[in-house]
Amino acid sequence: MKPSTNTYREMPRRYVRQLHFRSPITYESYFSMVNGFWRFALHQGVRRTVSTEVIRKWLCDIRARLGTLRLVYGYARAVERFLDWMVSTGSLLNNPFAELRTQYSQRAARPIVRAMLSPNPLEALEAIRPLPRFGSFLGATMRDHVTLMKSMGYRFKTGEASLVRFDRFLRSRPDLTGQAVKVLVREWAKDSSAPSHPLSCQRVGRLVSKILNRLDPSIPVMTSDRRLEQQAFKLRRRPYVYTEEDVRHLLEVARNLPSPKSPLRPLTLYTMLVLAYCAGLRIGELVRLNVGDIDFRDGTIEIRDSKFFKSRRLPLAPSVMSALRNYLEAREQAGGSKDVSSGLFWHTKSPGRYSRVTAHMLLVRVLRRAGLKPEKGYTGPRIHDLCHAFVANRMLAWYREGINPQPRLPYLATYLGHKDINSTLIYLTVTQELLQQASERFRVLGARILRASTGGMA
Repeated sequence: MKPSTNTYREMPRRYVRQLHFRSPITYESYFSMVNGFWRFALHQGVRRTVSTEVIRKWLCDIRARLGTLRLVYGYARAVERFLDWMVSTGSLLNNPFAELRTQYSQRAARPIVRAMLSPNPLEALEAIRPLPRFGSFLGATMRDHVTLMKSMGYRFKTGEASLVRFDRFLRSRPDLTGQAVKVLVREWAKDSSAPSHPLSCQRVGRLVSKILNRLDPSIPVMTSDRRLEQQAFKLRRRPYVYTEEDVRHLLEVARNLPSPKSPLRPLTLYTMLVLAYCAGLRIGELVRLNVGDIDFRDGTIEIRDSKFFKSRRLPLAPSVMSALRNYLEAREQAGGSKDVSSGLFWHTKSPGRYSRVTAHMLLVRVLRRAGLKPEKGYTGPRIHDLCHAFVANRMLAWYREGINPQPRLPYLATYLGHKDINSTLIYLTVTQELLQQASERFRVLGARILRASTGGMA
């Protein structure tokens, strides 16, 4: 039985009530947006289906009334969620926004809205349709190489992303079809002014030339330009080594981060920072942790499927285990699942754990709020610099305790999940205090050797 007209008119109010807004003002604002659309749609004769033409007319109407695109995007997001709810309850058969996003491979509705407001919507929608991956004249060869690498057990995410960028450039320059790899790389290097771009182009070019050389030995392999590597190394962003005062302040800011809609979030970020600093964990390793990875009896944590498909079990300090215990108690009180396979850093939305992108965004917010990072831009300390601080401060602690760090570097590499100490040495930043400790040890050792060589006369 079809719903009555009165039932249809009440749909916006029913939808907004089940959202459980904290503020009556938010309730009224959201209801005004959704109800305005629904009244417009009913006036257009909508009952069981909503056409894209109705959506286009509504967008043009609110654009004329609101003026700014930013507000139009906000209205469109609210209406898209309302239509999703209508479809889930069986009141509507379709959601045009979702259909258009699927048809034109768009993750968000904003490009769809922009296209629908253009004078020629069909042409604008076709313009935002992503080009097929590996569609250039070298695309098939690069795609076969990616398939080969993955079939051999490599993740090859970075390599694949680099080849996809190169393929995207080649599709934008059809005039380069059939040119030598060296020419393609030279033209691609002109496409960006970023300091590291020429080196990235060179590395991708060498990879592609090796692929082609295996298929046809007459095609030469590109040579490396050492000057590009030296220039990129000079311009490389230097890591920031957090002091103990920095970390203490950072943890305090995380614990007091305003979060009225998610009371557990401040403690979540605090615990993430504790593990990042005290165990040298990366953001990806943090968000992949499960409840069952914590073993309070042994005082260890299990890091699964990390770099190079490796897993490792790390012993943690009692203070870190205490922080984890406090977090799990608060997590349980907030309604978190006790299942050992559930995400350690839990939140209410599906899939029940923080994504890498969300965790990074929130932790950067803590950095900015602590005054360690500027309010805008990519400059200043990074979250990953906590790993550098972990290595530098571990070395400094060994020097203070009179321990020779050289034979302990392999253990440190294993703790961090590196394949050898060369990877660990990249994280070793020489601070002023570390340099003073090393110099003092050398002075003491040198004095002892000098006294021995002079028969104690020195």
